[in-house]
Amino acid sequence: MADLFAKRGRFTQARDLIRAGIYPYFRAIRESEGTDVFVDGRRLVMVGSNNYLGLTHHPHVLEKVTRAVERFGSGCTGSRFLNGTLALHEELEERLARFVRREAALVFSTGFQTNLGTIAALVGKDDIVYCDRDNHASIFDGCRLSFGVTKKFRHNDMGHLEELLAEGPDEAGKLIVVDGVFSMLGDLANLPRIVELAERFGARVLVDEAHSLGVLGSNGRGAVEHFGLEDRVDLVMGTFSKSLASIGGFIAGPEGVLHYVKHHARPLIFSAATPPAAAAAVLAALDVLETQPELRARVTHNATRAREGLRALGFDTGDAETPIVPVLIGERERTFLFWNALFEEGLFANPVTSPAVPPGRDLIRTSYMATHTDVHLDAVLRGFERAGKRLGLLDRDGEAEEVVRPRRAQRARR
Repeated sequence: MADLFAKRGRFTQARDLIRAGIYPYFRAIRESEGTDVFVDGRRLVMVGSNNYLGLTHHPHVLEKVTRAVERFGSGCTGSRFLNGTLALHEELEERLARFVRREAALVFSTGFQTNLGTIAALVGKDDIVYCDRDNHASIFDGCRLSFGVTKKFRHNDMGHLEELLAEGPDEAGKLIVVDGVFSMLGDLANLPRIVELAERFGARVLVDEAHSLGVLGSNGRGAVEHFGLEDRVDLVMGTFSKSLASIGGFIAGPEGVLHYVKHHARPLIFSAATPPAAAAAVLAALDVLETQPELRARVTHNATRAREGLRALGFDTGDAETPIVPVLIGERERTFLFWNALFEEGLFANPVTSPAVPPGRDLIRTSYMATHTDVHLDAVLRGFERAGKRLGLLDRDGEAEEVVRPRRAQRARR
């Protein structure tokens, strides 16, 4: 007789890494200053956070959070659908709709739930959803929970997307979903071409702005604004856990569509509402975002310096052009070893392996904040150089071995 728990014995990888002393996950941060964190009694430079504008410790944000807790308490203890909707949520939805220039916005408790609930609610059994293979897991899980058919196209391969759209029956409802900025490689979706294809084949477009909101566009509205396509993209999704210094997410678009989602999205109806402190933090972060554009300029400057510095050392950073700067390694064990060497150099980065990236495309994901200083960036480049040489990823002259380089060539052949 099969035992449901038998799979636990077959899963040995995590304990193997723990025994080897290079397990990188679930590391408890004892204290945080945003750019610097304290782990196991050590001060580390944080280069793994999505706190792009550095607002988690901004005085205005912290003040608004304190006031919200005093006014509403620590939590809502109910769903938006029943007793959990606060005036604060409605204020935030109105503010977000104005910010992204949409008729309406709807706030969910997490960004993951936003994609899950929106896609599953909108895509029915006779519909087709088209997904870039590098989309976030929340998008794919939303597709799985829908009753429609999911078609995956190769990453940023517009020819492949066109082929799949051409194969779809005219009577099927069609939705193209892409990340504005892809969360692991830091590259941008080809939104101009996607919109062109959508209009040609009668598809709707949803852009996940999780990693582009607050960073791209002349007003920080994301990749859609960056490409000048705000009047040609149907739905935009955003999260609060990156530039907006909180937790939660939202979908914005036509009021009638959001009214439908509001009454059909199970993650919204059956989850407790966003806590008051989290909603207030987003409102305050929007205040800062709209009045301090120099933060966007600073995070772009910092990411550019880090990316160019890492490339000059000989590392492959792929096609990144955002605050997300990956260092492509390609092999899982060496990625973990390199992460550990970086940790020993005083850097908190993120090792990324399958299924977050395809097998053989393992990488170290770094990301930068507006609040990183030149001293921080000097430490990052110095730490990568030392760790790279220690592991043999760089030779003594700072050039990368072939083990670091082949990933880009392989992507080009796909």
